[in-house]
Order: sequence, then C-alpha cells, then structure tokens
Amino acid sequence: MPSVSRRALLGALPVTAAGLAAAAGPATAARPGERRGDAVAALARAARPLRTTEPHGPHDDLAPLGAAIGEVPVVGLGEVVHGAHELYTLKHRAFRYLVAEKGFRTFALEVGWGAGLRIDSYVRNGTGDLRTILDEEFGNGAWPWHVEEYLDLIAWMRAHNARHRGAPLRFMGNDLAFPRIADTIFDGVTGWADRYAPGLRPELDACYLELREHAAAADFQALPDAERQRIAGLARRAADRVAALDPAPGGAAHAWAAQHARVLAQTATLLAFRLNDPAEQPAAMRYRDELMAVNTAWWHRQTGHKVLLSAHNGHTAYETYDPVHYPVTQGAYLRDLLGASYLSVGTTFGRGSWTVPDGSGEWQTASEGPPRAGSSEKILERAGRLAGHRDFLLDVRTAPAAARAWLSEERPTRDIGPPGDPYRPFILAAGHDALIHLHAFGPARRLPEGNGRGE
Repeated sequence: MPSVSRRALLGALPVTAAGLAAAAGPATAARPGERRGDAVAALARAARPLRTTEPHGPHDDLAPLGAAIGEVPVVGLGEVVHGAHELYTLKHRAFRYLVAEKGFRTFALEVGWGAGLRIDSYVRNGTGDLRTILDEEFGNGAWPWHVEEYLDLIAWMRAHNARHRGAPLRFMGNDLAFPRIADTIFDGVTGWADRYAPGLRPELDACYLELREHAAAADFQALPDAERQRIAGLARRAADRVAALDPAPGGAAHAWAAQHARVLAQTATLLAFRLNDPAEQPAAMRYRDELMAVNTAWWHRQTGHKVLLSAHNGHTAYETYDPVHYPVTQGAYLRDLLGASYLSVGTTFGRGSWTVPDGSGEWQTASEGPPRAGSSEKILERAGRLAGHRDFLLDVRTAPAAARAWLSEERPTRDIGPPGDPYRPFILAAGHDALIHLHAFGPARRLPEGNGRGE
C-alpha cells in the first residue's frame, strides 16, 4: 500500500515565493569604494546583541526585536533547520517577550489543524494530559516537534493562562489535517449543521461519507487518482455550501464551522496529489503553503489576536530558497493576504547540530561546521565577531547603506532540509525583514517514547 511521503509534508521541505515575492524596498546603493570590509563594519554597527536563547529570565535584550516588529500583528519567525535546541527555545523566548510587551496571544505552528485544536484545548482549559497529547499528535516521535522544548513552551502557555484568565493565550496548528482527519473536525461541521442548518446535514453526510472512511492519509493515498479527485471535489462542495450561508446562522459558530469545512477540503485536495511523485510535489507543496497562509490569516482575523508563526525559513520567507521544487512560500501568500500586517524574521547560523526523525521511526543527528567562504553566514559571523556579539538581531530595513546593499545581493545561503547542497542562491533582504543570527546550536531534546499517561 503506498503511503504519503512524510518528507513531502514536513516543514523540512521549505517552499518558495517565485510568483508572489514582493519587493523588499529599494536598498540604498553603497558609495563608490565601499567593499566587503565596509559591509562587515556596517553589519556590525547594525547588529543588536542577543543575550541568550533560553526562555527564562529578563527579556530586555529583545527590545530591538520589538522595535523591528512595531505594531505588525502577524510575525513569521523562521528556523533555518528543524530540530535545533536553540532555535526552538528562541521561539519560546520570543513568544514570552511578545506576549508581555506586544500583546501577542497566539502561537501558530506548522502542525495539523486537528492537533492544534487539541493542544489549544489543553492550553485554554487544561483538557487532557500534555505528554499524552504530544505523543499522539506528534506520532510518538514521528514529527520534529516531539521534543522537550515544545512541551516546555506549551506547558508555559497553560501556566500563563491559569494565572491570566482574562486574556488567554492560544495555540494554532495552521496545516492540513494530517496524518489523519480527526472526528472533531468533521463534527465541527456537522454539529453546527444539526443546530443551525439541519436541512444541510444529509448533503454534508453524503459529501463526507468516503472521506470519513479514508480519513487516514495513507488510506486516502491508496485510492485510485480519479477516486481521490472525486472525493476531494465533494469536500470542496461541502465547504462551499457551508460558507455560502450568508448571512449565516450561528454567528461565530458558523465562522468556525466554515473553517473546519475548509480544512477538510484543503486536506482532501492536497492528498489528491500523488505526493510521492516528484513531478507533482512542487504543485502540492505550493498548495500546502497557500492553505497554511489562508488558515493563519483566517485565525488572525477571526480571533483578533496577534500571532507568532513558527515554521521553517522556507515557509516564512517572502522569497524562494529552492524555486525548482518549492515554488511559492507561505510568507509570500501571507504578504498577499495581509500586506504590511505580516513581517518575516529569518534565522542564520555559524555552526550547529540538529536532530529530526528520518521517516523510519528513528531520529538522526546531523551537523554543519563553519560556513563556507563567500556565503552569507561567513560575513555575518565576521560581523558578529567585530561587534563582539556571538548571537545578534539585525533589522534588514534600517541597517546602514553598505549593509543593506550587501543584504540585497544574491549569495550562497544555508537552507537545511531539502536534498542536495545546503547552500542555495538567496537574497536575504528580499526574503526577510529582520534576521537573528546564532553563532552555534545543538540538537533538540527528543521526548522519550511512550511516557504519556495514555500509553
């Protein structure tokens, strides 16, 4: 039985922004005579030190990040690779700061919509046992977020809500319903119909009959192409029927039902691609980034929350790291949907190790040494040494002219995840509004298998 390629759906395969990349604003040209040394000095002047990536303790050194963000309500904080401890704890630390200083309320992650709903219920209400939830929703180690760093973040969110009941934090999974469509998502649509539009329930049941039967992604992918396309068409029809009830009964309840129906249609549509066929993967991954952007924008508009979006650099950036295989990024779609209400922060590094599942049930640790000559990271390392900062933040838009000119040039830049050379031609200023450079990082701490109370 064919199975869905996990790699095709993990954020370890970033996608790109070829068609929708917007201009990053004209860089001021360097004056005649300004060369690489001038750029290094300018980058060093613009670098703002990052004291630590650990979430505990004072966060005053993140004030430059807050200044770069300003009042932007949706911020994509990328990671150059999945599975690095310091990159994961950086997300946690940044979110704590943004909650306290900028009024952010939602942490969004590239995990399944159903998984996000279940984690959100825990964060808001303490429903269930967190370790069991992570074991079950992250495949007991099949996904790179089955780590202590994410357990700590989610546990902190729950503890924060227990202390601050008036403005609870929320957790969002912005991806399709994968690897299985949870019954709660179907019930979110049909339960609403039972209460507000009972005449629609028989049609919804008919549309969802076979999708429910093949709710597991591997089961769905095992069907013939024509069957997958037909079932996906029925799911889209159901979503259109629910969304068309306007003015809709149920107010906010209708909005959530329509979103659940949209996720069901997104899931069936993406799984209708032949995900193990290299010829179809680019279109499938383009659609995946589009749906993640649509879901994130919907959540922001529906809840009114400021959102920190965590994903691979190749999802959060405006421009492509790999235009051949991954044509349009979530960041490009979000800029199209939200305009100036979306901001991209990328990450770079000097050297590091990381660990991720390899698709066979095992986790593999990999490493990258010092950056190669001529790369973006080589110059950023030099700038950090000159400034006296191992780790630092850089606002691309407000850097001195020589720095902006350097950032606006294409050069080899690390993009860890896709197969092949990890260095890809990239223009940092076109991809990100700000950068966080870490001198070094180590592997994330994988959760032991089967320790949840439900095991």
